[in-house]
Amino acid sequence: MMGVGKTTIGKKLAEKLKIKFVDIDKIIEAREKKTIKEIFELDGESYFREIEKNITLDILRKKKLVIALGGGAFMNSEIRKEVIKTSISVWLDLSPKNLISRLKNTKKRPLLNKNNLNELVNEIYSRRKKNYNESNCRIKCDFLEKNQIVNKIINLYEKSKNKD
Repeated sequence: MMGVGKTTIGKKLAEKLKIKFVDIDKIIEAREKKTIKEIFELDGESYFREIEKNITLDILRKKKLVIALGGGAFMNSEIRKEVIKTSISVWLDLSPKNLISRLKNTKKRPLLNKNNLNELVNEIYSRRKKNYNESNCRIKCDFLEKNQIVNKIINLYEKSKNKD
């Protein structure tokens, strides 16, 4: 979900695990030479989602990465199946109330460039949570510090390595 802190947590996690961090949105922006917002405005959401799918599926085939997916990427069934098959997926779950608080002043979120932020965030959250529930793990982030979230993910990662 947008605004939950995927990039911040992903960077900290990768640093602790000493593996590379990849932010799918940043790769898309670099390849397109436009911000996500500009891509949505100039080319449309369907164009963005196609690029997102192709780049994400390509990145998922690489090994030993911490990947921050875009908030809507897990809604794509191809991406979701590949993530579940090849990776440890974590839903960083933040309540709509806290998401709204984080997102209220942003201008760079193309899906939120509307007047009623509360209604939009609640709608997007409700629509996405069914698919997000397919993640390997859900971490409720409302009352956790960044390092606590990172440590929970590391514990999950260590457990999965011991199963192999």
